[in-house]
Amino acid sequence: MILQFSLVVGDILIIPVAPLQISYFSLSNWWPFGQFLCQFEVFLHSTHTYSSIYFLTLICIHRYFVVVRYKKKSLWKKKSFLRKLCLFVWLLLFAQGLPFFFLLKTSVIDGSEKCLSIHQSELSSVYFFYNTVWVVFSFLLPFAIALTFGALLGAAVAKAAKKSSNGKKMKSRSLQLITVSLVIFAVCFGPLHICRAIAVFVKYYEMSCELLHRVEVAYYASWLFTMANTCLDPLIYVFANDKFKRSFADSFRKRWGTK
Repeated sequence: MILQFSLVVGDILIIPVAPLQISYFSLSNWWPFGQFLCQFEVFLHSTHTYSSIYFLTLICIHRYFVVVRYKKKSLWKKKSFLRKLCLFVWLLLFAQGLPFFFLLKTSVIDGSEKCLSIHQSELSSVYFFYNTVWVVFSFLLPFAIALTFGALLGAAVAKAAKKSSNGKKMKSRSLQLITVSLVIFAVCFGPLHICRAIAVFVKYYEMSCELLHRVEVAYYASWLFTMANTCLDPLIYVFANDKFKRSFADSFRKRWGTK
């Protein structure tokens, strides 16, 4: 619940800046809100995106240690450790987002003010450096860790098939939770990092303008998938909590009169 609460807080962070981003796209990528709000939006977008990635990874690790290694002592079973771990992650997210706030400012291109646009030539080197760091350490590494613990849990579920039904049920539900986490990783965050990496590469090496335009369209479309993680994260709570599922099912049956 401690990790899930942090995941919820990370999802909430997108709410203040979502209207600004929607307006930006609606105005054909013209930013009328000034430099500070652009920097603030970039900071919150970074914190929101990577808080989801980090806490989804931690949930996968925690589920493995609690369910598979339930007989062994582990820091992952202590609330005090989890609280300190979450605090450390939030401090890391804050430190990670500060450079974005100070470096990624607005630019005027063809008479139109841009915010976090791949056409900002003066920021191409900054984008190239930070994108490399984002992709490797803030996406690929967490995804690989989550995938590893998912595979380990999957192997444990296979072994539990011959044991008690309760143990099998617990591990199967945990496997469902990790599977949903990995799907959110791939669907919500994969397209963004892939499209952004290609766009930054094309811009940095001054390749075809037509190719850059196509990648730009894909990049902005990928933001829709990224923001959709706020809608998909509640599935984590469904698979993590039997009581929640029973209450939801009862409410659904009462509403529609099903048995």
